[in-house]
Amino acid sequence: MFDLLIRGATLPDGRTNQDIAIRDGRIAEVTPGITAEAREVIEAAGHLLTPPFVDAHFHMDATLSLGLPRMNVSGTLLEGIALWGELRPTLTCEAVVERALRYCDLAVSKGLMAVRTHVDVSDPALVTVEGLLEVRERVAPYLDLQLVAFPQDGFYRCREAEAALSRALDMGVDVVGGIPHFERTMEDGRASVEALCRIAAERGLRVDMHCDETDDPLSRHVETLAAQTVRFGLQGRVAGSHLTSMHSMDNYYVSKLLPLMAEAGMAAIPNPLINMMLQGRHDSYPKRRGLTRIPELLAQGIPVALGQDCVLDPWYSMGTGDLLDVAHMAVHATQMGSAADKRVLFDAVTTVPARILGLEGYGLEPGCHADMVLLQARDTAEAIRLRPNRLKVIRRGKVIAETPPERTRLSLEGRPGGVDPAEYMPRAAS
Repeated sequence: MFDLLIRGATLPDGRTNQDIAIRDGRIAEVTPGITAEAREVIEAAGHLLTPPFVDAHFHMDATLSLGLPRMNVSGTLLEGIALWGELRPTLTCEAVVERALRYCDLAVSKGLMAVRTHVDVSDPALVTVEGLLEVRERVAPYLDLQLVAFPQDGFYRCREAEAALSRALDMGVDVVGGIPHFERTMEDGRASVEALCRIAAERGLRVDMHCDETDDPLSRHVETLAAQTVRFGLQGRVAGSHLTSMHSMDNYYVSKLLPLMAEAGMAAIPNPLINMMLQGRHDSYPKRRGLTRIPELLAQGIPVALGQDCVLDPWYSMGTGDLLDVAHMAVHATQMGSAADKRVLFDAVTTVPARILGLEGYGLEPGCHADMVLLQARDTAEAIRLRPNRLKVIRRGKVIAETPPERTRLSLEGRPGGVDPAEYMPRAAS
């Protein structure tokens, strides 16, 4: 007797008509035609069953704070940072917790069950750290929350950041962060990368740095990050987030840079929505997209995960908590439009960020945690195109969120009585 049996699902790798049997919160069997009984049965009816979505880059301490203390009139990264600097001294732990929990509710409704969030440690009061440590504990039954100690105002530029970052790690923050391009000089940026990698190596932690989030092609701290990764033996534990300056670098330099990143075992975490919104602000026309070189990173074998970054905060007045929105934008911005490309970008919001975060028991194989999402779509390409309803969101074998299928009733003479958006892909293209 299984606890839950899902019948007739399509899996991201293309396998169809798969049954998934679940016992004691883990996947027991994946194969067609399971005949054993189960306490609960879900008929997938050919819809796509996927592991949960994973957001490798977010700012949960700022989420849902749009308009506090005022709106970002210019829409720029720097005004957003200034606005956050005005809001930060007024924050209370209770407000941080309340907004973060509300966002986690939204995340779960979208099938998002793991988030790496950067937590600002520039204020020595560490209200944001205290709040998100509480949130991490409270959401643990339904969402894995990984915290990055992030010196938003610069590790050296902010006088209190060095000591505050150390205290945040002592309190239980998981990952070492940084923002070298925001230091006062290129040399300070280089020195911050070295110091932060040393801290991570001494503590046995992972590293995730905002790196070169600028249009300046001479902002090349990612090169330093790759070198320090090798120097401190951090291969496989380091990610560079944003990397937008790579969009503007000359091709010769990039041809040298990407192999260095690959040699260092680095991962890349671009954030298509926010990168497209904030970059290129000094351009007239043509305007740069501002998104890093995702196809070229992939061609070098560098793991690429896509992050949401922001939802309704000083930097970004939009966002839904849906990682398929992020992948949808990436398809357009990178011109990765083939079915194979879309599968890669689907992996960039599921399996790849799960590896970057080091999630245990993630996947759809026997022995994995029974965490999964049933989508109203037939395959991964359709999931990105439609950003469909999450029919079932399952955590440890229990349904924790569900949305009815989207169907529109029609009253048109001589036409069908309704429309199901998941039925529109031409068969020849699937």
